[in-house]
Amino acid sequence: MCGIAGLINFNDSYVDSVKQSLYHRGPDAQTQYQYKNLYLVHTRLSIQDIKHGDQPFVIGQHVIIFNGEIYNHLELRKKLNNYTFKTRSDTETLLALYIEFGISALEMCDGMFAFVILDKTNNKLILARDRVGKKPLYLYKKAKKLFFASELNALLHSLSNLSIDEDAISAYLRSGFFFQDTTPYIDVEEVMPGHVYEIEIDTLKVERSSYFNIADQYENPLDITHEEAIIQLDSILHQSIKSRLLSSELDVGAFLSSGIDSSLIVAIASQYVDKLKTFTVKFDDSYDESYLAGLTANKFSTNHHELKVSMDLKNDIEKILTSYGEPFMDSSAVPSFYISREAKKHVTVVLNGDGADELFGGYRRYVPIANNWINYAKYFSALTSIMPNSHDKQNNYNYLYRLLSMSNKKGLDFYLSATTDLFEDLYSFKPNRAMQKMESFIAGVNKKNISSLSKILILDSSLILPSDLLKKIDIATMSNSLESRSPFLSKYMLEWAPKLADREKVHGVTTKYILRELTKKYSLNEICNQPKRGFEVPLKNWVEGELKENIFDRLSGDFYAKTYVDSQFIDRILHSKKFVSREKRAKILWDLYALEIWHNNYLKHSLKQSKPTEIYLSNKKIGS
Repeated sequence: MCGIAGLINFNDSYVDSVKQSLYHRGPDAQTQYQYKNLYLVHTRLSIQDIKHGDQPFVIGQHVIIFNGEIYNHLELRKKLNNYTFKTRSDTETLLALYIEFGISALEMCDGMFAFVILDKTNNKLILARDRVGKKPLYLYKKAKKLFFASELNALLHSLSNLSIDEDAISAYLRSGFFFQDTTPYIDVEEVMPGHVYEIEIDTLKVERSSYFNIADQYENPLDITHEEAIIQLDSILHQSIKSRLLSSELDVGAFLSSGIDSSLIVAIASQYVDKLKTFTVKFDDSYDESYLAGLTANKFSTNHHELKVSMDLKNDIEKILTSYGEPFMDSSAVPSFYISREAKKHVTVVLNGDGADELFGGYRRYVPIANNWINYAKYFSALTSIMPNSHDKQNNYNYLYRLLSMSNKKGLDFYLSATTDLFEDLYSFKPNRAMQKMESFIAGVNKKNISSLSKILILDSSLILPSDLLKKIDIATMSNSLESRSPFLSKYMLEWAPKLADREKVHGVTTKYILRELTKKYSLNEICNQPKRGFEVPLKNWVEGELKENIFDRLSGDFYAKTYVDSQFIDRILHSKKFVSREKRAKILWDLYALEIWHNNYLKHSLKQSKPTEIYLSNKKIGS
């Protein structure tokens, strides 16, 4: 796991600044490679082939910098009979596969990755990301200059001329995330998951192509029985977990909550690792999952760690939010950061359950969609005008209130009401280019001849998953030099789970039905009926208590958010708890607060001179 970056037509004074900004992603080594007007930069967190896996890696006229892991790389080496390997590194395997098979090599790879290959024979760069966007990559191109990096902050710290994309910011405020390749900056895009970008080094012309689209996986449903589906699911989970455990020279642990996703991972992983290290976190004033997690840990005899965390929000919150390089409104980024920091004291690699909800129907909001309740609820939607606000997002009244309020909506309005539900029904944003792109994408998915459940799963896998959930865990873990692996997002699971019948995902009112059924095989009886829970963040308490002063300070006077949201509306949200539910008020204020934190950081760096300060690290320069 690493940080990567590259610059075309920049002078070498930028290189050390880039290394410094990505140091936390790769504290074990910081290296560079120069070819004509191109600099490639790599910061390494050593996981595989620790002694010989240095990068940039060179094979003849090809050079690679790689962030991620290819879990099946030793198996893929069998396809390369005419090449003699010098290391056991997956980096060498990936580059050799590209040289032999070209871009089609990516279809063979099970892994998480963002990489760049310099192809000197064709004088071009190849940029690519994994299927759903586990590993990040951002691209800046303006005039005759190009700059790519693993994190937005690497660009911000080095460039003084980044301009804000106001359409993207407005869309963020309403939706709570940045849509696909959109970023807060003009001339900066996020490389799309499942895509390859080919860039001509001389002209900087960019050609984009897709090698994986989650929507395509829903087109050919499986015709198998429930019993056959459970057998296949169990087999794929074993394959995915085993490869993520064994493709590391360091200990691999696992996050363990009271939910079925992490419990299944631990149950299976314990068959391959004796005394698997497991981690459950206990936060002050938050939901405590330690009892049920402890039962699972005892059942499978893991080396269990109950991490007790006291959060110093007032002092840490701005550092945590700033690390994302963009406004980031998912408040569970806070506990994700703390548990990653604590887990790093014990391991360098952990397994997590990311992706299970979006593939197997894990959210409660999927139930009315799968059962077609929406068509009935719309006849009663007018009742919301006389119903009192709900202040507890977990209770059934809130579930009914949100169902009724979204039942008369379509397209983008429906999707945002069903998911982030920030300003919906309270404030209208002006239409803009960024929102129109999202609306067009949602309309395209809704036109497909597939079930309503499949459509919402595609949307979540294409929007919330890469733009929020995977981004959250990548930054939270890599800020602490910790690698996180997701068995539910393996190549095999992504190609299989979408083809399952809806009844295996949402069965009546039961979410993740087939996963719950599989838990019975592993005698996880206490777990199988547990509701979906993420990190239970007491956001209302934070906003009304510990962080109230921070938020009021940021949203007072000449603050940035009023560029997009009427200041009188913001003032009303700040000072009135009755005009909207406490839960929604807290989310809106957090959304605005995250924007202010980001903008303050932007101003701080935009005032710097364009030439970066010289920073000295222990470095190694490779080749030319």
